[in-house]
Amino acid sequence: MGLGTGSLLEIIGIVGDSHVLTEPEDLICYSYDASRIQVRPACVAFPASAREVSEILRLACREGFAVIPRGAGSGMVGASVPSQGGLVLGMNRLDRILEIDPDEMLAVVQPGVVTGALQRAVAEYGLFYPPDPASASFSTLGGNVAMGSGGLRAVKYGVTRDYVLGLEVVLPTGSVIRTGTRTSKGVVGYDMTRLMVGSEGTLGIFSEIVLRLAAAPETRRTLLVHYPSLDQATDTVRAILRNRVVPSALELMDHSAIEVVESTMSLGLDRGAEALLLIEVDGWESAVTHEAALIASLCRASGASSVQTAATPAECDALWKGRKAISPALGQIRPHKINEDITVPRTRITRLIRSIREIAHRHDLIIVCFGHAGDGNIHTNIMLDRSNRDELARAEKAVEEIFRIVLELGGTLSGEHGVGIAKSPYLLWEVGQDGFDAMWRIKQALDPRNILNPGKMFSPSRAFFSPA
Repeated sequence: MGLGTGSLLEIIGIVGDSHVLTEPEDLICYSYDASRIQVRPACVAFPASAREVSEILRLACREGFAVIPRGAGSGMVGASVPSQGGLVLGMNRLDRILEIDPDEMLAVVQPGVVTGALQRAVAEYGLFYPPDPASASFSTLGGNVAMGSGGLRAVKYGVTRDYVLGLEVVLPTGSVIRTGTRTSKGVVGYDMTRLMVGSEGTLGIFSEIVLRLAAAPETRRTLLVHYPSLDQATDTVRAILRNRVVPSALELMDHSAIEVVESTMSLGLDRGAEALLLIEVDGWESAVTHEAALIASLCRASGASSVQTAATPAECDALWKGRKAISPALGQIRPHKINEDITVPRTRITRLIRSIREIAHRHDLIIVCFGHAGDGNIHTNIMLDRSNRDELARAEKAVEEIFRIVLELGGTLSGEHGVGIAKSPYLLWEVGQDGFDAMWRIKQALDPRNILNPGKMFSPSRAFFSPA
């Protein structure tokens, strides 16, 4: 989808010359995301209002060029990569917190607001925005909503979609609609808000987001627990939830994850352990004290080799260092990785990880597993050197085998990263032909010229609709 000189001049007229990039060296930063898939756009523009976004989309519909919305580019599946060229719309200028209402416990934000900035702002009111993706310090709320982001606290508090009350959305045709409400209840018409959340920039571009907030917990406790066996760790997960304790975070690291973190950071983790759990509870002081003690006893009853409890914020942060260091530490093993965010029912985590170990052995690969044991979302990192064609082929085969096992176990191919380009060839595996076709008809209805983020979610091999 090309972008001609006439269209470029009109874009400059809409957003201003200083808010358009066309030089090749300036475009590089907008040609990739954390997936490392890279395609250079023809142009990047930075609108400052819904009106400017609308005018650009009307122009794109008329001229037939692709428009790709982009937040911070922190996504893992290529959803903001301009896979078919065209115009990248950087939403960075729409970066204001428009309202924080402590009585209604909601915030109204523009899509370019960084997630962590909102969390800090609402904390001043004794409020709490629970969704906590690992990229919270730099990812934007528009990107979080578009991808349906999750995070460490999902086991207790849910994910991004659970906090989106309403949206202002510019549709691919340039129309501007408002979805949802500012109230906790609202069932008028189709739930367009839920349709837009997780749509990966294929159905509309957000210009305002209404978010539900929660009361900030009074305190928290963190436990670091080592286990001689993986079964003992996953047994503990079941025991905790069976006893009706819902931690705010319940994270698992397998032996390979422990080994890579300890070898690079020397945090005192037990390298002889087959698994560890990081467990955090939050709430009122009395409840937290009781729950932390109960969890510690359940851990020991399940065969934990050590249980360490932190009470102060500094101590809690120190225990989380290892978990947060995994991704950067993985670079010590191989220069590249394929990072999958597969999710299975909690009771089947052990079967999943043991199957992954068998796949790793069969294909002579290092596969590191860690993640959100409390909701079954396990980050599976296949380590490789992409310049080694044989190793790349083995890794790609391993991905397919892992995906088949996940679906056999009743899971999903993505718990929080989305589909984008990376998982689009496998969408049909999970949703089936009829489900796939229903999604495609929705896309065609809202975006008849397929100008908004084309080539995402739906397999690139599919023949996209082409107007006569």
